[in-house]
Amino acid sequence: MSGHKDIKENIDALESFILEEVELTPTELARHLKNIKKQDKELFFHYLERVPNELLGEVVLELPEHYLKEIIEHIPSIKLSEAIEDLESDDATDLIQDIEDIDEAKAKEILSAIDLQDQEDIKKLKRYSDEEAGAYMQTEVFKASYNEKIQDAIERFRILKKSGELENIHQLFIVGTLDRLIFSIFLEDLITFDFSKTFKEVIENSEEEYKPRYVRDDEDISEVIQTFEDYDLSVLPVVDYHGKLLGRITSDDIYDIIQERATEQIYHLAGVDDDAEHEEGILEAGKSRVVWLLLNLVTAILASLVIGLFDEVLTVYVALAVLMPIVASMGGNAGTQTLTIMVRQLALGEIDFSNAKDAIKKEMILSLVNGLVFSVVIGVIAFVWFHEIKIGFVIAASMLVNLLCAGFFGAMIPLLLKRLRIDPAVGSSVFLTTVTDVVGFFSFLGLATWFLM
Repeated sequence: MSGHKDIKENIDALESFILEEVELTPTELARHLKNIKKQDKELFFHYLERVPNELLGEVVLELPEHYLKEIIEHIPSIKLSEAIEDLESDDATDLIQDIEDIDEAKAKEILSAIDLQDQEDIKKLKRYSDEEAGAYMQTEVFKASYNEKIQDAIERFRILKKSGELENIHQLFIVGTLDRLIFSIFLEDLITFDFSKTFKEVIENSEEEYKPRYVRDDEDISEVIQTFEDYDLSVLPVVDYHGKLLGRITSDDIYDIIQERATEQIYHLAGVDDDAEHEEGILEAGKSRVVWLLLNLVTAILASLVIGLFDEVLTVYVALAVLMPIVASMGGNAGTQTLTIMVRQLALGEIDFSNAKDAIKKEMILSLVNGLVFSVVIGVIAFVWFHEIKIGFVIAASMLVNLLCAGFFGAMIPLLLKRLRIDPAVGSSVFLTTVTDVVGFFSFLGLATWFLM
């Protein structure tokens, strides 16, 4: 019954939106549609087709990517073309590329029905790689010539804004000959100008104040993200090699990239595939985990083989079997802390091979301090627990060794993977767990054999 109630609430919300009784954002519309699709696919497409064209593209982008195959099969190409025309150029390019990945012929059909200027913008943006700033820019900009009258520019902006051709505008870009970017003016400053004058008359005595901060279209997007964060920006103009204004990158796109990268890093650290995890089917998600679980099984067997080497001492001292997991667990947790910090700093560009030595040194010092503290703590606990000072000494020494190894390898594994041009998040946790388990068991049981037998 609760399921029927939930879908009814979603249906009521969509009906109210269609009747213009309430306003819903594309994100809210997508959430209601997702809830409906889980229980009634036909109803999902019924309401999706009723979403206005000016919002349909944004709604499709908000829906999970694996919905897209069914969407392009059910929604007419002409309707999708009209929806894409209403998107900003960067979003339109993303959606066309997603459709191309599924059905290239369908993508061409949709693209051919789009306005010629929009087609050109999409084709330009598609030429950039995912690591280039140009791939994330919008070609829609508010610009004016240096000698243009301010009143004329504002009137033009009013018309473009009213027609929906410009959205989310923060700055006016002043261009010179061949559309070269020369100045940038915030709208809050623009409204203080004397509208009867030209931009040149207003700016020429304070040019430094309006010098723009910009990025090149071939610049690495990681550097662009860093610029946004360093200067707390809302928008950055994008220029080509000659300084010609091509478009702009807005902060909402940067936040999306940061969120996607953070999600990807978290999934990779856990040894799962981020695309597969968004699939609804259990089989699809399960497949992506099997490989890493299999690798984990192999490493667990390796750790067990190490334990098997010391079966004699375990037979005599049962206390060792009780204490043994503590050493491996503490090493694994300490290593994961170091690993997470290193992966994050590598992803943000805060660490590279030039300053890696300082990062490793810091982690080793922290590991040494933690090792000394917790080796004393566990040594005392083991002595009080089993009334055997040698056992307390063995586990204390082993704890110190394993935490030092955890710190060292937790820092080194991501760096080595980065050097090999492999994503540091992929597989790092599996390798680290293997090291801390093997070193933990070997040091603990090895020292126990030496001192107790």
